[in-house]
Amino acid sequence: MKPLNEQLHSQYLQKLKKQKRIVVICQFSILVLFLAIWELASQARWIDPLLFSMPTQIWSLFLEMAGDGRLLTHTSVTLFETMLGFLLGTLGGTLLAALLWWSPFSSKVLDPYLVVLNSMPKVALGPILIVGLGPGFTSIIAMGALISVIITTIVVYTAFKEVDENYIKVLRTFRASKTQVFRRAILPASFPTIISTLKVNVGLAWVGVIVGEFLVSKQGLGYMIIYGFQVFNFTLVLLSLAVIAVLATCMYKCVEYLEQKLVLHQTK
Repeated sequence: MKPLNEQLHSQYLQKLKKQKRIVVICQFSILVLFLAIWELASQARWIDPLLFSMPTQIWSLFLEMAGDGRLLTHTSVTLFETMLGFLLGTLGGTLLAALLWWSPFSSKVLDPYLVVLNSMPKVALGPILIVGLGPGFTSIIAMGALISVIITTIVVYTAFKEVDENYIKVLRTFRASKTQVFRRAILPASFPTIISTLKVNVGLAWVGVIVGEFLVSKQGLGYMIIYGFQVFNFTLVLLSLAVIAVLATCMYKCVEYLEQKLVLHQTK
């Protein structure tokens, strides 16, 4: 016989697994129902199939482009640009936040500039980046990083400032240096905020890169969307959007996995 506490814990875990399965089933059912209604509406001409296409046409185009390698080429380009922009934006924002925490004088000087830069539409800077960096990978990656670096700086720096002062006082009691205070107290306590920022940056990086591809690229998912509009091929546009949605979801799930690993590590 298992002890009562172990039985209750086992029952609780089984209940959580059951709830998770139900949630996944409901999510999958909603997606299938949406696609079925969309297909039926297009087939019955309740909506214009030329404008809204239909799932079967999108799937056929997916198989065609996947078979000849075009889809893989465009997808790999955009994914590389997005991953690099995502990493640079998050890392750059976190380092800038650390610099502001390290130097209160710098934070006071730069604070109004951060507020102004955060309120500016980053997309409007796209043409300037293209002129300054050239019409290529560099400007697109810079666009993906720029759109997330400022918000990352503000959010992470705020988290650094809100760390419980008692943690810092204890470390300083033992004559810890500023570097040790940052490594032992500030950074670990801010991990949840940094992870939350990563989740936000997933979407921001995709927006920045796709907009960059709208403006300058001759390949990538953003280029496919623009080209689809130009030739009035909305099936191509919707296929591109579907691929973006799937890839963005995968990136988000990777961040969630990192979050779970980090929380598990901190609880040990």
